[in-house]
Amino acid sequence: MRNLKALLLTGIVLCCSSFVDGTAARSPGSHGLPSQENAVEIKMVKNGVVLDNKLVQITFSNPGGDVIAISYGGIDNLLEINNVEGDRGYWDVVWDNVAETVHTQNKLPGTQFKVITQSPDQVEISFITTYNASLHRGDNGVTVPMNIDKRYILQQGRTGFYTYAIFERLQGWPGGRMETLRVAFKLLGAKFRYMAVSDTRQRFMPTAQDRARGKPLAYKEAVLMNNETSSPEFAGEVDDKYQYSAEDKDIKVHGWISMAPPVGFWMITPSDESRIAGPFKQDLTSHVGPTSMTVFSCSHYVGKEVGLKFQEGEAWKKVFGPVFVYLNSAAPSSHSSSMIRTLWNNAKDQMLEEVKSWPYNFISSQDYPSSNQRGSVSGQLLVNDPYIPGIPVASSAYVGLAAPGEVGSWQRESKGYQFWTQTDAKGNFFIEHVRPGHYNLYASVPGIVGDYKYEVDIIIKPGSKIELASITYKPPRIGPTLWEIGIPDRSAAEFYIPDPYPTLMNKLYKGSELDKFRQYGLWSRYYELYPHKDLIYNIGANNYGDDWFYAQVTRSVGNNKYVGTTWQIQFELNAVNPGIYTLQLALASATYAELEVRVNNANAKPPLFSTGLIGDDNAIARHGIHGLYWFWSIKVPSTLLHKGSNTIYLTQTRGGTPLQGVMYDYIRLEGPAEKP
Repeated sequence: MRNLKALLLTGIVLCCSSFVDGTAARSPGSHGLPSQENAVEIKMVKNGVVLDNKLVQITFSNPGGDVIAISYGGIDNLLEINNVEGDRGYWDVVWDNVAETVHTQNKLPGTQFKVITQSPDQVEISFITTYNASLHRGDNGVTVPMNIDKRYILQQGRTGFYTYAIFERLQGWPGGRMETLRVAFKLLGAKFRYMAVSDTRQRFMPTAQDRARGKPLAYKEAVLMNNETSSPEFAGEVDDKYQYSAEDKDIKVHGWISMAPPVGFWMITPSDESRIAGPFKQDLTSHVGPTSMTVFSCSHYVGKEVGLKFQEGEAWKKVFGPVFVYLNSAAPSSHSSSMIRTLWNNAKDQMLEEVKSWPYNFISSQDYPSSNQRGSVSGQLLVNDPYIPGIPVASSAYVGLAAPGEVGSWQRESKGYQFWTQTDAKGNFFIEHVRPGHYNLYASVPGIVGDYKYEVDIIIKPGSKIELASITYKPPRIGPTLWEIGIPDRSAAEFYIPDPYPTLMNKLYKGSELDKFRQYGLWSRYYELYPHKDLIYNIGANNYGDDWFYAQVTRSVGNNKYVGTTWQIQFELNAVNPGIYTLQLALASATYAELEVRVNNANAKPPLFSTGLIGDDNAIARHGIHGLYWFWSIKVPSTLLHKGSNTIYLTQTRGGTPLQGVMYDYIRLEGPAEKP
């Protein structure tokens, strides 16, 4: 079998030009005087609607509102023609009714088509799904208790189109839970073989057929491919869509490249305001299919406690998007790397243009406020920890506005909008383009444990410019640090991550220390490193980067049985002062786990502290290095401690599967509070 790259390059004409056809140099909506010759046209065809600006032609089902064809760059249809029309480009949700346990995917077929605006410069169309309470599962109608308005916009001179959706529940409608909400495109597998998620995460990808011939591993998404693959380079490799996940703050542009002809298909998400659970929420991007998507709401990496849950009768409305589906093309070349670089760099440039243009001023919906209808908040964040000299600025902190709630509630908040930014080297922040509404201001500071909440509510009105000056975070602190393990950054990345199994690797991450955690099966390395007894960490002798396993997982005891584990922290105290010591304990992830803490007695009943059963973020299985963040300040009476040797026992009690457990973020033992 010929090499994949050679196969894809067959028929490409040698050309020295690096010409790119796209819109990277143009701001959205700014096209000068419209030309009738290149005006955007709307055409009605049998069971369909076509938008055409002479650069790209998009065909929609009518009245369903699915994208069934995209013609661009010499390819008649960029979408997979072997799929049924409703499985090519679509918005969809996974909905659970209150009385049901079965997840139901619904692609939200429209029942009404409308032209919202039409001019030579721009056309915006709508496909409306109206809830009908008399319909039930199995009828040709809507089962999700929502009114949904799917919008698409094509502009003159643009090689791409915008899409957004307005979801609305009216008072009195049935309750339920929206497990997933996304917009997805399934591309032509015969053409799109190269995927790019970031500068360092891009490669030629196996096909869906390669996966189908492979062997499913611990769960269906992870497949070990055999020797019958489309290219020898994929043989013996693991593919799993979760290996290409990323934090939402980093998912601005990703997509696929066709090499013959050289065409790029890119999902550009210029704003995270309508996504759930804050900037560190992880979501899928692109994966084998070839598939690209923008995920707005999903339980991945956070669990079912996070998501769009609605009480019986609850009214609600939210706009998701817009996102920009960007298409570009390059001059053919015999050097695939040159074409890839040209298309990827151009896509990044276009992403920056979209971010700069946000919020768009060409959206024809009163539910999407334009720039002059929004507000801003600015200030400076300081940190006041009496055991850190001075009052340091909160450099590189994430500061955001989200719905009012408790400290840290933003990472579980889903129904409202969130707006986040990162502070500069002096702790200054500027949150702009904020929708009118009622918010709390929250922050997370790298290197500082816990979460910050500004206690005064923030009310944004159109044109608001709120200046907070300096605000101060006083993180959890009782006494001086006696010892600490890890770095407080909501992640387990600093701990020991083992080498992957050579027979279970994804070659994209081979040799990468930064992305090593994305490899499959790392949890099983624990039983090999600790075959007879669990991890023991000695303060002063061990180093958390080498000696603290990245996840406290279960232990295999044979016969497909897995049990909980107990880790020990051993340390010396020169003296024990009377009073209360404090164990600051932060977790980066938890999956069907219960963590118990004991001091100097491994069998103490009850334990000093128990989390109870927590978490279902599945970060261990999904190759994440964190999920939801958990934090506790645990009081340790001095009577439990000894002068000399001491041991803290951390017991994860729950067993049953190899994928249960916790990831630690940071542990610190503090002495009693010092007298002023």
